[in-house]
Amino acid sequence: MRGATRATWAVASAVAVALTATGCGGGGDGGGGGGGGSDEGVVRAFWTDPQNPVEPANTNEVQGGKVLDMTFRGLKRYNPETAKAENAMAQSIDTTDQQNFTVKLKPGWKFSDGTPVTANSFVDAWNYGALLTNKQINSYFFEYIEGYDKVHPEKGKPKAKKLSGLKVKDKNTFTVKLNQKFSLWPETLGYSAYAPLPKAFFKDRDAWLKKPIGNGPYKVDSYTKGQSMKLSRNKHYAGPDKPKNKGVELKVYTDQNTGYTDLQAGNLDVVDELPAGQLKNAKKDLDGRYINQPAGILQTISFPLYDKDWKGEKAEQIRRGLSMAIDREKVTEKIYHGTREPATDLTSPVLGPAGGYKQGLCGETCEYDPKKAKKMIEDAGGLPGGKITITSNVDTGSHRQWMEAVCNSINDTLGKNSACSVNPVPTFGEFRSDVTNKKMKGLFRTGWQMDYPLIQNFLQPLYYTDASSNDSHYSNKQVDKLMDEANESEEGAAIAKFQQAQKIILDEMPAIPLWYQNGNAGYSDRVSGVKLNPFSVPVFTDIKVK
Repeated sequence: MRGATRATWAVASAVAVALTATGCGGGGDGGGGGGGGSDEGVVRAFWTDPQNPVEPANTNEVQGGKVLDMTFRGLKRYNPETAKAENAMAQSIDTTDQQNFTVKLKPGWKFSDGTPVTANSFVDAWNYGALLTNKQINSYFFEYIEGYDKVHPEKGKPKAKKLSGLKVKDKNTFTVKLNQKFSLWPETLGYSAYAPLPKAFFKDRDAWLKKPIGNGPYKVDSYTKGQSMKLSRNKHYAGPDKPKNKGVELKVYTDQNTGYTDLQAGNLDVVDELPAGQLKNAKKDLDGRYINQPAGILQTISFPLYDKDWKGEKAEQIRRGLSMAIDREKVTEKIYHGTREPATDLTSPVLGPAGGYKQGLCGETCEYDPKKAKKMIEDAGGLPGGKITITSNVDTGSHRQWMEAVCNSINDTLGKNSACSVNPVPTFGEFRSDVTNKKMKGLFRTGWQMDYPLIQNFLQPLYYTDASSNDSHYSNKQVDKLMDEANESEEGAAIAKFQQAQKIILDEMPAIPLWYQNGNAGYSDRVSGVKLNPFSVPVFTDIKVK
């Protein structure tokens, strides 16, 4: 998932990646995107180096995900206006029992190297992504397909190399058998982990990683770590959303403010996620070329439930008290100037009631009540050791500012200037390593940017026992049971069960909901047609260069 992992662009700082500089291959259809030196017709956009090589089943953060969105199309695509899952490469996905599915592909699709996209392109990619020994971080996306326990056992070596639930019927048809009923499963298939892969990937993966070959509207021409990635039109692209520009250059920055300055100077065309310190004046600075709209992003802070200080009923009471000690309204108003909204549940308003969002589900626990908060914390014995810290990387974004503001709110509530303090970690890579290795002692920053617009995506990856993005290591058998039952239910019943599970999670408070995050962006007068999709990612294909 792109959550804790893929929260916002600011999560993904310049950390080690395996990609290396490659030669340019723009060709006649590439325009200025091929590395020939010209930027005519090419959109210049703010970017940071991705955490991992750009690979469908091994990318779960925003910057790498941004490239996958441009270079791949799966069975489904999420509508850039509504987030609704719509058929992309799928001609149809049929089922009579919500467990056995027949997938038919639209004919005529090709990868950017000219080779055809077939049923095998999907089946081979999914088998590769699921296999334990391939060490793909998005492997759990295939856990509902029959045979996953054999190719990706919890312990020991795989007993099979292929998912038994996948069968190729003909060039454009394959079947999928799930290990349980999952009525909403087709809606998940717009996520990049389910993208097809060409034969070139399996012949020489290392070469492919240096210059990924996909079936999306753009193709990668070159990537130089710390500098830029250049993409140009994919002349073989068969989808309806063909680029209205000649290409995109993703220019690497390690500081938001530098990017914003370059945008104002006309050296950049698109900056998504503006610096917090510039939000107040961005609309004026950019002469109205500013976007601020709801997005499927939630910011939270989590507790290390593996630490003895945060276990038990008293610790649970302290967690709820800390949530009530945070003045969300003040923090979002002072720092974010209308680009954040205090959270009252663990999903996002972007889902709407039909998608599972339920305003106020958190109740009084997410409301600022300093008197009650102080009493709850004191009655439970006070903060562990008398003090707490909030940890996050601070190399990008406004994390230090909001953490300090949250700590100030907690300190004011408890009447102690040093009760809460910020523990800054220099880089995102170091921070995520510490989280993954269970080194957190106090609160730590987490967040979630939806992979697909379902309540299931906001809950199961983060709060199901041993789920991939369950950084707090929360576990509740009743929650697991409700989620399992939800996945077997029809849409309406499924949402109700997920909401029941969420209410239990909120009562136990393994993570404190802070605020829903809007997508915001600025653009230059050199381009038009700039918009963000519900995931807060620019719709690059629609951007025109003047």
